[in-house]
Amino acid sequence: MIVPFGDKTPKIHSSVFLAASASIVGDVKLGKNASVWFGAVLRGDINSVSVGAESNIQDNCVLHVARKYPCIIKNRVTVGHQATIHACTIQSCCLIGIGATVLDGAVVGKHSIIGAGATVLGGAKIPPRSLVVGTPGKVIRKLEDREIEALEKSADNYINLSAEYKKQRNGLLIPRKFEPIDVYKELLR
Repeated sequence: MIVPFGDKTPKIHSSVFLAASASIVGDVKLGKNASVWFGAVLRGDINSVSVGAESNIQDNCVLHVARKYPCIIKNRVTVGHQATIHACTIQSCCLIGIGATVLDGAVVGKHSIIGAGATVLGGAKIPPRSLVVGTPGKVIRKLEDREIEALEKSADNYINLSAEYKKQRNGLLIPRKFEPIDVYKELLR
């Protein structure tokens, strides 16, 4: 669902994969080959949301803003399922783990991993190449080169997956008519 808010309308590059159940509201910009998956909400109502080229926003994520801070996702970022990214900046080639939260004014440095379920507190500055875990999130070590390569592969995997979805549904998923399976047909009579 693409929804204008006030005088702001989402700007979506023609190459973007957008699942039909995703909600894109207001001042939102989606870069080349980005993907936004099922149930994700990107809400640019009181400030802007930007998602860079080749980034993926996975199922049921929430990206929102504050009056003081926009939400900025740079290029080739993977935002895992059910993550909340609120009014902060995620530099290029990061992975935000499943269910993680990054809060207002935080900046996550390039080539970093925020572990599943971690919470990066508002105003935190995470150095590049960091592994962050826990609540509140703490840097536990610097990432190795092989882990940086894995971050690149994560972005590539979602670029390839979104290309498959676009082929099958011409870019925008349109739900098919629901047809109950045989077991339930009797119950529905």
